[in-house]
Amino acid sequence: MMKGLAEHLSATLEDIRADGLEKHEMAIGSSQSGRVTVGGRQMVNLCANNYLGLADDPEVVAASMAALEKYGSGMASVRFICGTHELHKQLEATVARYLDKDDAILFGSCFDANGGIFETLLGHDDAIVSDTLNHASIIDGVRLSKARRFRFATSDMDDLETQLKIANTQGVRFKLIVTDGVFSMDGYIARLPQICDLAERYGAAVMIDDCHATGHLGEKGRGTPALTGAGNRVDIISGTFGKTLGGAMGGFIAGPQPVVDILRQRARPYLFSNALPPSVTAGAIKAIDIAEKADDRRDTLARHTTRFRTALADAGFDLVPGETPIIPVMLYDAGKAQAMASALQKKGVLVSAFSFPVVPREKARIRTQMSAALTEDDLTFAIDAFIAVGKDFGAI
Repeated sequence: MMKGLAEHLSATLEDIRADGLEKHEMAIGSSQSGRVTVGGRQMVNLCANNYLGLADDPEVVAASMAALEKYGSGMASVRFICGTHELHKQLEATVARYLDKDDAILFGSCFDANGGIFETLLGHDDAIVSDTLNHASIIDGVRLSKARRFRFATSDMDDLETQLKIANTQGVRFKLIVTDGVFSMDGYIARLPQICDLAERYGAAVMIDDCHATGHLGEKGRGTPALTGAGNRVDIISGTFGKTLGGAMGGFIAGPQPVVDILRQRARPYLFSNALPPSVTAGAIKAIDIAEKADDRRDTLARHTTRFRTALADAGFDLVPGETPIIPVMLYDAGKAQAMASALQKKGVLVSAFSFPVVPREKARIRTQMSAALTEDDLTFAIDAFIAVGKDFGAI
């Protein structure tokens, strides 16, 4: 019975390959750091979300190992049965304190957090107003809800206001504006103060996905609300422990107490997924403790970001403007992006090409990401490789 379906899938895969859109996985044989081992070769790593270099930090590893030895491999249960550990409650309290929110709730991933929040909070009579370039997890989560859906052009405050006015004319009960804090494929920052101004004017709540900001942007790494001055005007924050805060896995929602409480009762990804392992939880607690005090690492990250962006721009590369550690090198053609990424890998620089459906068609790119784990020598090596390969491919 699978024959017809399998043949159809094989044909689809051939089309993906022909369009230059096939994605390849590279098996790393070392810890995630500024340099990694791939196929026995050491490579400078420019494509990890390891912004502060905590993925292999000795203190984070030690905390994880201690919890593994003391509490075992995992909880073998969902939270509301017998899966809640004291460490889970400690991590939730730590996140809430760190982000200055009433409370926080853990999920298996931020994808799960975003997938579970909208259908839990909002119904037929409500409206979600979402940025067009929001992360796929937000898009999928919004689709799961029964709320009315409105989209505004990325960071376009006039369009956001237009959508809020339309929602008001439809007599919706509650309105929720949702945006990425930092847009992961482009690296630019949401206009949070202006979004909050419009939210207050039109009676809406504000939610952000701050996965690419929490831990390394803003004062003490408290993310885009701290960076932009929006502060507690942002009502709900979703985030992850899989990037800056230890690099393992797990996500969270932080916000008002009633939001967290109703998620514990009704959010399906929370109710029907195993609890985070104690080792991951303990590692995340230690990572937040380090991140909060890590001004030295944030300074290194900012210095690397400025140097790498300036060097590539001066060489003539087409970069998406921005100030975050995400620096996309625009190539537009998917095949060219894949080929150039492969050439860089052969030179010892680990990068990934991004094309449709991860980014819009004709917007293929190599997204580079800085990390405090990189050294100045690593950057010199990577810059030289980019310039050499860029010339070979006519990118500069």
